[in-house]
Amino acid sequence: MADFDIHILGCGSALPTTRHLPTAQVINLRDKLFMIDCGEGAQLQMRRMRIRFSRITHIFISHSHGDHCFGLPGLISTLGMLGRKGDLFIYGPEEIGTYIQNILDTFCRGMEYQVIFHPVNTQESQIVMEDRSVTVRSIPLKHRIPCCGYLFEEKPKEAHIIRDMIDFYHVPVKDIQHIKQGEDFITEEGEIIPNCRLTRPAEPPRRYAFCSDTAYDPSIIPLVENVDLLYHEATFAEADLPRAQETFHSTARQAAEIAKAAHVKKLLIGHYSARYEHLDDIQREATAVFPQTLLAEEGMSIRL
Repeated sequence: MADFDIHILGCGSALPTTRHLPTAQVINLRDKLFMIDCGEGAQLQMRRMRIRFSRITHIFISHSHGDHCFGLPGLISTLGMLGRKGDLFIYGPEEIGTYIQNILDTFCRGMEYQVIFHPVNTQESQIVMEDRSVTVRSIPLKHRIPCCGYLFEEKPKEAHIIRDMIDFYHVPVKDIQHIKQGEDFITEEGEIIPNCRLTRPAEPPRRYAFCSDTAYDPSIIPLVENVDLLYHEATFAEADLPRAQETFHSTARQAAEIAKAAHVKKLLIGHYSARYEHLDDIQREATAVFPQTLLAEEGMSIRL
């Protein structure tokens, strides 16, 4: 099966600590690299994790709080110094476009590549990017400023040919592609050979949902239902629920409740508040509701 890997560069929240870096992730999907958020230190983390960030072509920013986008100026500049030629596409709320333009005007004049910004509507779920291997949809989130998550949906793969059956029915090479796409085969004698006799189903498409930052919001449940992996912020423990509500963030228990209601396969929590030196309570509260919960850590890679 082709790669679908989630690399965690940073999983802390706004205040810097020596324990966690600000939010940033890289997805490797069929050897294409996509970035979600770009907090400070993202470049160094990609170096440490041996991620060839020059191959990143699409960056998805959730919102314009600094811990999710302060790494962009350095990354854009570095790509220019490395001699990048191909376009870099960045997606995010409208405010991110203004921020990027200021970066380009101030620090990145004369680069040999173009930075192309696509504004994302944070009020409704829409397809924001699509190619042959993936569809990326926005997920409206409930935060203090316009904010959205992203759902990465792998495109369905073609069925697997059963070579022995292809040989047995003397299927011409010109017909094999049609059979992969689901068509039956008709022999020279007019016999219809059903597709299921000639192929094995492909592996089901995989789906990854990223939801940070957000208050507890059950309206996202239909958008992330049955995903293979849900990343949901868990900034606070339940004892700090009033603070979570005040700042439009979630507790670990609330993240787990979303995962349970959406019937996701696994939950990955992160965006931890700097107030917690240890995450035992965070993990305990989430797993009590949804046992298939993982704690995000810098340097972690998860294969779907």
